[in-house]
Amino acid sequence: MAPRFSVLVAGLLLQSATAVTPIQKVIQLMQDMKAKGIAEKEAEATRFSSFDQWCGDQKRTKTDEINAGTANIEKLAAGIEKDAVHIAKLTDRIEELEEDIARWAKDHKSTADVRSKEAEDYQATSADYGETLSALDEAIMVLKKKASKTAQAEALLQVSKLHLVPAGPKRALAIFLQQPVVVEMPDDQLFIKAPEAYGYEFQSGGVVDMLEKLKDEFGGKKYELDQEEMKAQHAFEDIAQQLTDNSENAKHEVDKKSIERSETQQAKADREGEKAQAESDRAEDQTYLDETEALCSMKTEDFNSRAKLRQDEIEAITQAIEIMSSDAVSGSGDKYLPAFVQTRGTALAQLRSTFTGDLQSKVSAFLAERAKRFNSRVLAQASAHVANDPFGKVKKMIKDLISTLMQEATTETEHKGWCDTELTTNKQTRDQKTEAIEQLSVQKDDLSSLIAQLTQDIEDLTSAVAELDAAMQAATEERTSSKAANTQTIADAKAAQTAVQQATAVLKDFYAKSAQATALAQSAQSPAEDAPETFDKPYQGLLPEGGNVVSFLEVVLTDFARLESETSTSEATETDAYDKFTFESKKDRALKENEKGHKTAKRSDSEGALAQTEEELKLTQGQLDKAVAYYEKLKPTCVDSGITYEERVQRREEEIQSLQEALKILQGTDLS
Repeated sequence: MAPRFSVLVAGLLLQSATAVTPIQKVIQLMQDMKAKGIAEKEAEATRFSSFDQWCGDQKRTKTDEINAGTANIEKLAAGIEKDAVHIAKLTDRIEELEEDIARWAKDHKSTADVRSKEAEDYQATSADYGETLSALDEAIMVLKKKASKTAQAEALLQVSKLHLVPAGPKRALAIFLQQPVVVEMPDDQLFIKAPEAYGYEFQSGGVVDMLEKLKDEFGGKKYELDQEEMKAQHAFEDIAQQLTDNSENAKHEVDKKSIERSETQQAKADREGEKAQAESDRAEDQTYLDETEALCSMKTEDFNSRAKLRQDEIEAITQAIEIMSSDAVSGSGDKYLPAFVQTRGTALAQLRSTFTGDLQSKVSAFLAERAKRFNSRVLAQASAHVANDPFGKVKKMIKDLISTLMQEATTETEHKGWCDTELTTNKQTRDQKTEAIEQLSVQKDDLSSLIAQLTQDIEDLTSAVAELDAAMQAATEERTSSKAANTQTIADAKAAQTAVQQATAVLKDFYAKSAQATALAQSAQSPAEDAPETFDKPYQGLLPEGGNVVSFLEVVLTDFARLESETSTSEATETDAYDKFTFESKKDRALKENEKGHKTAKRSDSEGALAQTEEELKLTQGQLDKAVAYYEKLKPTCVDSGITYEERVQRREEEIQSLQEALKILQGTDLS
C-alpha cells in the first residue's frame, strides 16, 4: 500500500503545483485558446488563399478551353456547311451531265434512224437511176448501129416504160415507133447484095440525140444524188462523232465529279464527327467549370462565415481575458489565493522532487523505445527533451508536439486533397494535349504526303501536256510537209497523165491513118517491074514498133494514174490519221489540264489546312509544355519521394499515440 499511496500523493501534489491558482489557470487556458484560434485562423486563411488561387486558375483554364472548343466548333460548322454546298453543286452538275448524256444518246439514235431512212431512199433512187441509165445506154447503142431492125423496138419500148423518163420523151418515142416504114425507090445498083429488112429502117438521128440528152440529165442527177448521199453520210458521221465525244467527255466528268463528291461527303462526315466530339468535350468542360464555380462559391461563403466566427470567438476570448485579468477578479485572487497555494507548495516541495526524476526517466525511456520501433525522429527528440528539460516544461512540450502533429496531419490531409485534384487535372490535361498532338502530327503528316503527291501529279500532268504539245507540233509539221509532197506528187501525176494521153493520141491517130494507106497499083507491066527492087508494100509506119510504143505509153499512163490514186488515198488516210490524232491529243490535253486544275485547287486547300494544323499543333504543344512545367512544379510537394502519404499518416498516428501515452504517464494515469 505504501508505494501506491505515495504515487497518489505525488499525483495530487503535481496537480496542485501546476494549477498555481484557478484564476491564473483560467487566464492561461484562455490565452492558449486565443493563440490557437489566431493560429488556426491564419492557417485557414493560408489554405483558402491557395484554394482561391486554384479556383482562379481552373476558371481561366476551363474558360480558355471552352472558348477554343467553341471556335473549333464554329470552324467545323462552317466547313460542314461549305461541304454541303459543294456536294449540292456537284450533285446538280452530275444530274445535268447525266441529262445531257441521255439527250445525246437519244439524239444519236434519232440521227441514226434518219440516216438509215435516207440511205434506204438513196439506194432505191440510185437503183432507179442505174436502171434508167442502163436502158438508155442499150437503146442508144442499138440506134447508133443503124441496124433498123424490129428488134430495136424492144429497146425503145423498154425506155418508154421507165417511170423516171419524162412524159415528153415518152410521147416522142411512141410517135417514133408508130411511124410507117419509108421505102424509097432504090437505085438498081442497090439491089446488088442488099440486106433484107425485118421491120423498119432507121429514119432520123433526133431520137438518139434525145436519148443522149436524157442520159446526160439522168447521169447528172445520179451524180448529184451520189454527192448528196456522200455529204449526208459525212455530216452524219461528224454529228455522231461529236455526240459520242460529248458523251465520253461528260461521262469522264461525271466519274470525276462522283469521286470528288464521295471525297467531300467523307470529309463532311469526318468534320461532323469531330464537331460532335468537340461539342461533347466542350459540354464536359462547361459542366466541370459550373461545378468548379459552385464549389468555389460555396467554399468562399463558408470561409467568410468561418473567418467571421473565428474573429468573433477571438474577440470574445480577449474580452474574457480582460475581465479575468481585471482587479475585480485577478486582484482578489492575488490577495487571497497565493498564501494558500504557497503553503501547500512549501509543504509538498520535497515530496514532488522525489518522484519527478523517476517519472521523467520512465517517460524518456518509453519515448526512446517507441522512437526506435517506429523510426521516428520526433519521438527521439521528445525523449531527449523529457530527459533533460525541467519537469514543468515536459508536459507542455508533449501537448504542443501532439497539437503540432495533429495540425500537420490536418494540413497534410488538405494538401493531399489539393495535390490529388491538381495532379488529376494536370494528368488529364497532359493526356488530352498529348493525344491531340499525336492526332495533329498524324494529320500534318497526311497533309504533307497529300501535298507532295499532288505536287508530283501536277508536275507529271504538266510534263504530259508539254509532251502532247510537242507531239502535236511535230505531227503538224510532218503533216504539212507530207501534204505538200503529196499535193506536188498528185499534180505531177496529173500533168504526166495529160502529157502521156496526148502522146498516145498522136501515135494512135498516126497509126490509124497509116493503116488506111493505099496499096501499090498492079498492072500487066509497069516500070516497077523493070526498076530495081525497092519495096513492094505500102508504108504504114513502124507499126510493130509503134504498137509497142503505144502499149508502153498505156502502161506508163496506168502507172501515173495509179500513182495519183495511191497518193490521193495516202493523203486522205494521212489526213484522217492526223485529224484523229489531233482530236484525241486535244481531248487528252483538255482532260489533263482539267485534272491539273482540280489537283492544283486541292493542293491549295491542303496547304491551307496544313498551315492551320501546324498552328493548332504549335498552340497545343505550348499548352502541353505549360502543363508539364506545372507538373514539375507540383512534384516537389505533391509527388511522394521515398515514403508514401499512407506511411507518413501511419507514422504520425503512431507518434501521436506514443506522445499521448507518455502524457498519460506524466499525468499519473499509467503509473501502476
